[in-house]
Amino acid sequence: MNPSPVIFPKPDEKNLAKHAAAAKALEFVKDGMTLGLGTGSTAYWFVILLAERIHKDGLKVTCATTSTQTWDLAKEYGVPVYPLDEVGVMDIVVDGADEVSSDYQLIKGGGAALLQEKIVATASEQMIVIVDSSKMVEVLGQFHLPVEVVRFGAQTTKAAIEKLLGVSDVKSAKTAFRMKGDEFLITDEGHYILDCICEEIRDPKALNLALNQIPGVVENGLFIDLADIVVVGNEGGDPKVLRRSV
Repeated sequence: MNPSPVIFPKPDEKNLAKHAAAAKALEFVKDGMTLGLGTGSTAYWFVILLAERIHKDGLKVTCATTSTQTWDLAKEYGVPVYPLDEVGVMDIVVDGADEVSSDYQLIKGGGAALLQEKIVATASEQMIVIVDSSKMVEVLGQFHLPVEVVRFGAQTTKAAIEKLLGVSDVKSAKTAFRMKGDEFLITDEGHYILDCICEEIRDPKALNLALNQIPGVVENGLFIDLADIVVVGNEGGDPKVLRRSV
């Protein structure tokens, strides 16, 4: 008995720009590559389109993922995924972003996967960021900045972060733990997420370094000098491909 054919989702109107960005990013993928698969609503479409090429064109790739969510999605649609330590250094990681500044710095972590996302990004030769135009900003900070913290002493770490923000070049220094219903959200690695409402982050490079010096901070959602290519999708197709100058 022949197995049922795989039915791939199609984008509705509100997802056309994300789908277009993902399709453009797929053009960078060549047979035999090792890939990092990102997390989030735009990265979702990249996984779906990648799976279609694997099924229809016989594309051969080896993939690692940035979250359990993406791992499960890839498995569902037949994308070959392996633990990062088995894959090693990857050719490309394709991931979304919550904000992309005019100099191609990022805020990521809206899906609570920032730690694994940053590990995979730094283990890749090239990072391709896929977004719709609403994610492009002049200055980072309108989207909350996620900081992943260990559960032990979390309130003490929160106070230290607020103190740092108070003397940093940001417009606001409010913080709140991310919740899932009435409980603290727990990341794939067993940590809390503290969302920092900064409004404007005028020196993201300095803030990135300072945050990671605080005991209790595991990692933060500022992705500095990691994006090599940004693909900006739009509903009419013809995405823009922007390259960060090094």
